[in-house]
Amino acid sequence: QAQLVESGGGSVEAGGSLRLSCAASKDISSYYLIAWFRQAPGKEREGVAALYTAISTTHYADSVRGRFNLSQDNVGHTLFLQMSDLKPDDTAIYYCAADSRAHGGDWRLERIYNYWGQGTQVTVSS
Repeated sequence: QAQLVESGGGSVEAGGSLRLSCAASKDISSYYLIAWFRQAPGKEREGVAALYTAISTTHYADSVRGRFNLSQDNVGHTLFLQMSDLKPDDTAIYYCAADSRAHGGDWRLERIYNYWGQGTQVTVSS
């Protein structure tokens, strides 16, 4: 059974908004760290935003700070990524990732995550 399942991707025009969902198979608080990554065509995957669950601290990439926002549902099993003022450069496959081992290290390091979703495509047209 998949631990993380993303949804909510789609196609929008520049300036538009989308909300991505990452549905977890258990309470998000059971993960040490849960994050969104993205991979654009021809580029390496990069960290977008992350939540340290125990201390409720969020981190954002410079490129999305002020436009993207993390939140959770009331049940605590879904992590949302609200994306506003979208730009063509935001076009990518967006992945949800979680670290259940408290691996430590910078939240942008892919190697610290032991669970990954299958990804959801976001396309922003100019």
